[in-house]
Amino acid sequence: MKPILIHTHFHRRRTGVTRSIENVLPFFEDKYETYIYGYNVEGKKISFSELKKLLFSNREVVVHCHRNNEIMRMLFLRFLGAKFKLIATRHAETVPSGLTMKLLKKADKVVTLIKSMSDNLGIENTVVGHGIDIEKFKPSNSKKLSNISQENIILCAGRVRKPKGQVILLEAAKVLKNHENWALVIVGKVDKPDFLEELKTIAKKYQIENQVYFIDETSDIVSYYQASKIALVPSFSEGFSLVTAEAMACECSVIATKNVGVHSELITHQKNGYLFEVGNISELEDLLEKSITNQIPLLGQEARAEILENWSAQKEAEGLIKVYKS
Repeated sequence: MKPILIHTHFHRRRTGVTRSIENVLPFFEDKYETYIYGYNVEGKKISFSELKKLLFSNREVVVHCHRNNEIMRMLFLRFLGAKFKLIATRHAETVPSGLTMKLLKKADKVVTLIKSMSDNLGIENTVVGHGIDIEKFKPSNSKKLSNISQENIILCAGRVRKPKGQVILLEAAKVLKNHENWALVIVGKVDKPDFLEELKTIAKKYQIENQVYFIDETSDIVSYYQASKIALVPSFSEGFSLVTAEAMACECSVIATKNVGVHSELITHQKNGYLFEVGNISELEDLLEKSITNQIPLLGQEARAEILENWSAQKEAEGLIKVYKS
């Protein structure tokens, strides 16, 4: 009889964490009877009563949590006598709160996503980076977006808020004025309407408002990656930066901030993408202009090769299984 693996997901929005869980679930099925306890994520779900039945049985059970509220639910069941191995992933690079640290210390194993996160956490942990579903996130040369009139697309995907660097991006995007057949498409949930208006004001200032599109978050993000030649990730901070890996898997030529999240581990500058210093508008502007005018090559094929070799969902699942069995 296979051991049981349960991933938890209690969050009202679909996020990078959601996609990371969905990416790896299929690769556990050979070795584990695999379930989801929670909502808003795809997978074979179990009810609370089914969960209790498993946790209070004699079966070997691993529960993998991703957020504080999930860990607290499982610790309460453990307090009542449930027996299982508790794995917790720390998804943020910020300094954890006192509550988060207490919860992580109660887990049997802690997983982090990148080396800097691991080094800064202050407790024993294992680094297992996110992996990409390389069959879903793959290139398609024929993909077109009916809502974008320009032929060439530059994509910025992710939450629309100041730490994600969209102000820097819009300032650098003034180069688009000289390239009318290029568009900048910003896809993601807007945290604050005032910030969106700030971004639109910058676009108007440089007279590129007809080349800049703001699209709400979508379940069809793959089509946007596939239709884009360049992907920009100007973030000031990231936990992992799943969008960077997803864009690379779809053969976008990626320009991302140096030493933010996993950017500098994913990207070797000028070999499979481009890196620039955080907040450096002129450096980003220069890379963007040279990419548009073919002064530097688009490195989409090299980017996908990196993902296939080192960042697949199967590779992530293999790393997590080692943690579950340790």
